[in-house]
Amino acid sequence: MVVKMPGFLLQHEVTVERHLGSSAYGPKFGAPVVVRCLLEQQTRVVVGQDGSDITSSSTFRAPLDVPAIPPESRVTLPDGDKTTVIAALRHDGGALPTPTCWEVQLR
Repeated sequence: MVVKMPGFLLQHEVTVERHLGSSAYGPKFGAPVVVRCLLEQQTRVVVGQDGSDITSSSTFRAPLDVPAIPPESRVTLPDGDKTTVIAALRHDGGALPTPTCWEVQLR
């Protein structure tokens, strides 16, 4: 039984430009996509892909039907601030009555 994120929790919208890799001219990004989510702006320390500690300024949670958001993707917050993705973690509640969602940690 998969419990989806209830619509009433999706109170915010962020704009995501997925990181597509690098080119001779720098990083490449996909077209901007608006994602409905639950945004939490709180500073905390998270572990980066290389195992180092990184300070995260914000985290948002989005339904799993949102395609995966790779690290280094660009995100524009509702207030216009721009940041990048540290990691996107998939939360699966299994048989528990907890929402299954993405947790996206931002710089």
